[in-house]
Amino acid sequence: QVELVESGGGLVQAGGSLRLSCAASGRTFSFYIMGWFRQAPGKEREFVAAISWSGGNTDYADSVKGRFTISRDNAKNTVHLQLNSLKPEDTAVYYCARGPTAWRGATPARDRSDYDYWGRGTQVTVSS
Repeated sequence: QVELVESGGGLVQAGGSLRLSCAASGRTFSFYIMGWFRQAPGKEREFVAAISWSGGNTDYADSVKGRFTISRDNAKNTVHLQLNSLKPEDTAVYYCARGPTAWRGATPARDRSDYDYWGRGTQVTVSS
């Protein structure tokens, strides 16, 4: 069984920064793509970013490219999402999830169905 636990959310003013973390249980963490999604009230859960097992490949939604950075530390079974230049429209619950093992193409894992384990989420609220 895999457990994912997010942390680091909070309330921040527009233009501010937050660093989200996701701690994963299980010895096979380093074999998988890890992703971040977000869901705003009344909206569908949407892809934010993904990172390959080695950390050598990353993919970002256009809406966050250049502002958010995904990273991972396989020795600590953690994946992070650095959120900079935050906007009110970034307000959402942020979820981390475990994806497939293989990185194929430029956008290998943007669909929710690509992910099999999910955390419970952490709230990010950006005030204007």
